[in-house]
Amino acid sequence: MTRQSLFRTFVCLLLTAAVPASASAQSTITDIVGFLMTNQAVQTEDFERERAAAETARDALTRALLVSLTSGPIATSSGGFVYRLNPELGTVERATESFGGFFVERALTPGHGRSAFGVSGSTAAFDSIDGHSLRDGSFLTIANRFRDEAGPFDTESLTLRVRSSTMTVFASFGISDRFELGAAVPFLRLTLEGERINVYRGSSIQQAGATAVASGMGDAAIRAKYMLLAARSAGFAVAGELRLPTGDETNLLGAGRAAVRIMGIGSFERGHMSLHGNAGIIRGGISDEFNFGGAGALAVTPQVTLTGELSGRFLSDLRSVTLTAAPHPSYAGVETLRLTGEGPGRYIATAVAGLKWNLAGTMVLAGHLRWNITKTGLTAPLTPSVGIEYAF
Repeated sequence: MTRQSLFRTFVCLLLTAAVPASASAQSTITDIVGFLMTNQAVQTEDFERERAAAETARDALTRALLVSLTSGPIATSSGGFVYRLNPELGTVERATESFGGFFVERALTPGHGRSAFGVSGSTAAFDSIDGHSLRDGSFLTIANRFRDEAGPFDTESLTLRVRSSTMTVFASFGISDRFELGAAVPFLRLTLEGERINVYRGSSIQQAGATAVASGMGDAAIRAKYMLLAARSAGFAVAGELRLPTGDETNLLGAGRAAVRIMGIGSFERGHMSLHGNAGIIRGGISDEFNFGGAGALAVTPQVTLTGELSGRFLSDLRSVTLTAAPHPSYAGVETLRLTGEGPGRYIATAVAGLKWNLAGTMVLAGHLRWNITKTGLTAPLTPSVGIEYAF
């Protein structure tokens, strides 16, 4: 029997699949992701195995989306202006010439009775997951190939266009010179467009397509910071953050579970320069996590501060999305490639560069660019952000 006759059924399948399936009956983004991942046309004659593999890959993809969209660090709620008492003069003065960082916390608190309020906005267009492009049709979910041929002859690929826009409202208040309370509330809009394409011997047919839009409040954060050590040019503080499950998990706007973060903060500030380091752990939410970060700030003028940051996260439950091969159950010399999500926890590393500009009085305009250093999980080329804060 020739290879062509062995897989004549695939040609018949393509003819019967000329009308693509739709996801009009699906109501949430997680439903649509599942629909796109499990609506399979490639035949392997092992239904139970294919369904299990598709569901595993769906769960890994959904978790990667949730990690990037809902569990990332929220911008610091501490204001750019911080104050402390000068014991020699008996007066309150600005504690530093720089305006601080974007995501990496500094040990200094705003000072007794001092408050800050602000809002920031960012947008991201995600284009890859674990190094696989989501835009060009090369993200295979399942395929059949002859072992003596380099490329598969029957494939299904997934194309996803994912964009998120976030507006975060934040505030902080100095309970005392050492103790600060803060909060941050994100509001998100998420759009997802996807299609699943079946290609057999160069002929392609859309197997499924879906579009979804969701918007609403994300997971709000309540924060507290206490400065244990306060020297003239250095400080050390501990901080806690409670991330509340206020976002809609089914539409990828929230983690669905509360999370607690405990963090240590060290700062060194002298003159125009400041350095900050953070390390902490998270329990709950999407995944248990260990995270760390460092930031450097330079006050190039009394009104302008340049800041650069590097941060890393290790998530114990974030799985790699990869293709694995196994022999076809019915045809000798043929193997099936399946998209799976498995393996140990993974690291995510990001970088940030931006500036803060003191427009007038205690009003600060901030802008930065954020990008992924690693290819782990869902990634975007650049994520721009702009915000404004006011201290009083």
